[in-house]
Amino acid sequence: MSSNEIKKAGLFHFANSGYDGTSLSAIAGEVGIKKQSIYAHFANKDELFLTILNEVLATERTYIQDFFTKDHLNLKVALFEFLQGFSKRYEMYDNTKFLLRMGFLPPTHLYQQVMDKVYLFYDDIEKVLIDVFEQNRDSLTEPVNDVVTAFIGLYDTVLVELLYSGNDRFQKRLHASWKIFWKGITLHAEAP
Repeated sequence: MSSNEIKKAGLFHFANSGYDGTSLSAIAGEVGIKKQSIYAHFANKDELFLTILNEVLATERTYIQDFFTKDHLNLKVALFEFLQGFSKRYEMYDNTKFLLRMGFLPPTHLYQQVMDKVYLFYDDIEKVLIDVFEQNRDSLTEPVNDVVTAFIGLYDTVLVELLYSGNDRFQKRLHASWKIFWKGITLHAEAP
């Protein structure tokens, strides 16, 4: 038994049951140890949770940086695929589910610690997006910083819909919002 096994089980439980719905006993049971054995690796549930949060943020940060550095057909395709991909990633990966759940519903007593880390994550996303939009500045009708802020607002909006309402409502909100967003920021807008 290793701390990695404990973190993997913890990630699953926190992502699917939330902080309050997750017990160290359930994590220990999944790993096949007694609850007390967790304390050899983590001081308490909060330390385990914050360790997982840091690792999830690092993984998601790498995913986003890698996504926007790979070759895409064009800006429109890249941005839409990025947003659309969250529905699959939310269903397939506990990392993504954990990030959405804890980014929008952090444990009350850890609120400030979680949000400080989430805001740094958003700052990093913003830097990546500024680079992406700067490379496409000639096709934009609005200043890059405004476009990035609007895109992050769209990102937040559709992710909240995915978290609270599921994929069908996510798709509806994404397609309608995307069409208006794209028309609003480009010189030669066209339907998706």
